[in-house]
Amino acid sequence: MRWFVGPTLPESSSAARTKSRNRMQAARSRIELIDIARGVALVAMAIYHFTWDLDFFGYVEPGMSITGAWKFFARSIACSFLFLVGFSLYLAHGHRFRARPFLKRLGMIAAAAVAITAATYILFPDSFIFFGILHHIALATIVGAAVLRLPVPVLLLLAAAVIAAPHYIQAPFLDHPAFWWTGLSSNVPTTNDYIPFFPWFGAVLLGIAGAKTAERFGLLARLSEIRPGGVMPVLAVAGRHSLLFYLLHQPVLFSCVWLFMQVMPPDRGPAFMQACTAQCSTQRDEAFCRAYCGCVLEEVAAQGRSDALFAANPDEETRAWLENLVLQCSMEKEE
Repeated sequence: MRWFVGPTLPESSSAARTKSRNRMQAARSRIELIDIARGVALVAMAIYHFTWDLDFFGYVEPGMSITGAWKFFARSIACSFLFLVGFSLYLAHGHRFRARPFLKRLGMIAAAAVAITAATYILFPDSFIFFGILHHIALATIVGAAVLRLPVPVLLLLAAAVIAAPHYIQAPFLDHPAFWWTGLSSNVPTTNDYIPFFPWFGAVLLGIAGAKTAERFGLLARLSEIRPGGVMPVLAVAGRHSLLFYLLHQPVLFSCVWLFMQVMPPDRGPAFMQACTAQCSTQRDEAFCRAYCGCVLEEVAAQGRSDALFAANPDEETRAWLENLVLQCSMEKEE
């Protein structure tokens, strides 16, 4: 019979070790719901990129994919991906850093990011991707690994600081191209995908904090036991191969829309009239602008040069032709 009631060190140490082992085992267990969440984000991303392709080829209102609700949709997708990056990073390395799989995964992401930059530089030299989602994930993986052991309150404070940084940190030297990746530059060139370190790394920090909180309350073990049915396993497969899906889906979608355009080209006249009238109306009355823009559109159609009017990068001869046409229509409608 034990009369002394005090700390039982051997038993508490054993309990602590058991608790730690359970946490590590839960962290290492594949949580299918995380793969499904990543798969859902991939589907959402494919929907957005398909809309972007329709916008690029002129099948929808110009700028639709980068304004309003579609812009919010795109940012929500990016946030969800980065949150899952932080969450998964803690699951994989929160208790024990595994250098080989970490470096292998990092190398694959970095190589894919470089490939994206090279491909977009060839296809879209005026708006190539120099720091998109993959570039961010590569950097976030390195920085995130360095803060995995920080307590949740500190992670939340860091996340708030990172998210708020672009609103408070300003300096002329940050406008240099070498600092465009930070998100602290006041002027950034046009690019088809831009996910700078600030404020987006805040979502990764929130993901790490979320994983640590879920572990503390025993949610990871419960989540790992859930095996949804229906179409969910298909989404889980996509989530487990997210990098491959990301690299392949947009070239496939872009090619499909391009092939469709060869059969049924879009009518860009209404879109041109809307954009031209809106720009002209900043200086002239609407009646003049409609007449002027209609004149340009009619002359272009009469000369059979519609492709030149909508060319992304017109050559010098085309620019000179357009300038003369604009001047001609402007003078005609002034009379």
